Amino acid sequence: MSGRGRSPFSAATLGFLEELSENNNREWFTANKERYESLVLDPALSFIQSMQEPLESIAPHFTAIPKRMGGSLMRVYRDTRFGGKSEPYKTNIGIQFRHEQAKNVHSPGYYVHIEPGEVFLGVGMWRPEPEPLAAIRRRIAERESEWRGASRDRGFARHFALAGESLTRPPRGYDKDHPAIEDIKRKDFIALKQLGTRDPLDPGFRKAVVTAFRAATPYMQFLCKAAGVPF
Repeated sequence: MSGRGRSPFSAATLGFLEELSENNNREWFTANKERYESLVLDPALSFIQSMQEPLESIAPHFTAIPKRMGGSLMRVYRDTRFGGKSEPYKTNIGIQFRHEQAKNVHSPGYYVHIEPGEVFLGVGMWRPEPEPLAAIRRRIAERESEWRGASRDRGFARHFALAGESLTRPPRGYDKDHPAIEDIKRKDFIALKQLGTRDPLDPGFRKAVVTAFRAATPYMQFLCKAAGVPF
């Protein structure tokens, strides 16, 4: 990976996240909040801002909003009511570029995940709500060749692999012998691209993200058509 300029992320960014994983409590975080803001929050917002122009050229209905709250950066505070984890803070940087009509994380989006030991990109819809989920399955069933062209596109497959959970049996109303039944059974319509754990520090990181997101265009177009939103 190579490119001009500098990445907003640094070894100190990853180092802070490692420290947080070892000291995941409110007392430590409060004492180190200024370090969090300078080493994690500010670089993440800078990266989001740098993605505004390229994202506009790839998918103009998706947004890159560099705000501390309510924007593309996912909250550091974990909702301890769910997920079985009691630690109050997330130990990763999660960035989601959502559709302008999106209401939540279940809507179409592009995702960047940075965590010590795991860095990946994601595209698609994670656990879509019942109505868009039904629409996606219906479009796959009725337009199998279109789905296959989008999800198996050579450029897309060079970067991403389909991921997520699936039903054990076909959803009600679908023939178990349908040629696309394994995809119809999906509960998640996401695709992931694994990156090197030090890639975010490279000057070419943003370019690599943009290249991958651009390659996902056929897949994202299909999902947006199914969900009834413009791409």
